[in-house]
Amino acid sequence: MNLNQLSSGDLIADRRAEYAHMLAESGDHTGAADLMSQALELVPDWAAGWFRLADYQEKSGRKEAAVAALKKVLELNPDDIFGAGLKLALLGGAETPEQPSSLYVAQLFDDYADRFDKALVEKLHYTVPKKLATLIAAQAGNQRFAHVIDLGCGTGLFGERIRDKADHLEGFDLSANMLAKAEEKGIYDRLAQADLSLPPESCGLFAKGKASENRANLVSAADVLMYLGNLDSVFVIASKLIADDGLFAFSVEDGGDEGDFVLRESLRYAHSERYIRQLCKRFGLDILDIHKTTIRNDGGKPVSGILFLTKKSA
Repeated sequence: MNLNQLSSGDLIADRRAEYAHMLAESGDHTGAADLMSQALELVPDWAAGWFRLADYQEKSGRKEAAVAALKKVLELNPDDIFGAGLKLALLGGAETPEQPSSLYVAQLFDDYADRFDKALVEKLHYTVPKKLATLIAAQAGNQRFAHVIDLGCGTGLFGERIRDKADHLEGFDLSANMLAKAEEKGIYDRLAQADLSLPPESCGLFAKGKASENRANLVSAADVLMYLGNLDSVFVIASKLIADDGLFAFSVEDGGDEGDFVLRESLRYAHSERYIRQLCKRFGLDILDIHKTTIRNDGGKPVSGILFLTKKSA
């Protein structure tokens, strides 16, 4: 979301916010915070403005002021479309949330959809779809899948890799703009919105009744789980989607030994191998293969991840 395009509704406040943005871009975050504070005196209910102020305060070294500004954002916008709760946790002003706001994640990818493929593949050297497809092929060989469900399908990067092995391919994503980009590629038999943080009856993946359960021979979640902390909801959904002996292939950012999951500075979650193993055991998934690898670059540095291929016990 481009916060600089979100107007306060007050011309003078917007002008001061524009000057604050210019100061911040020049490196003067203290001056930017002071100007932004002046703008907010005119429009104290401007949530986007408070979020910008928090950023300037943080970058100028005023941590307590940044925390106060983020709490104001959440007071004005409890649905947290800005992801203020995540930032607040990183600054030590709140406990790490088990899940981010779905509105925040949807908006993040709606804004990113037009440049997603180019930025991720060419600039960040994103490799999860290719490596996950390779992991599946190493186990399944030339096996075809009657029904594949691509969770968090995005623009269809994994769908492109599995299409020739799938008789029926469904893609689900939280972002409407991502789904529109996937639709343009013409590789999915069905595309629809779904929210993996919700329980099965309201997540958007199941029709009423049980006819839509256990329908998939392969369920994938490529580079999706890092936008969730606690993964119970995902494993509940996956276990209901997968037919007996069906596969669940997914990736996580490697959380090392930092507990079940940890929130990174990137505002993404990393998960420990131990935590994933525990979830697989709880939900009747046998681990067929684990592959630790670099999954992308971030800020010029490699991001470590873990790919899992599991099978639902009959």
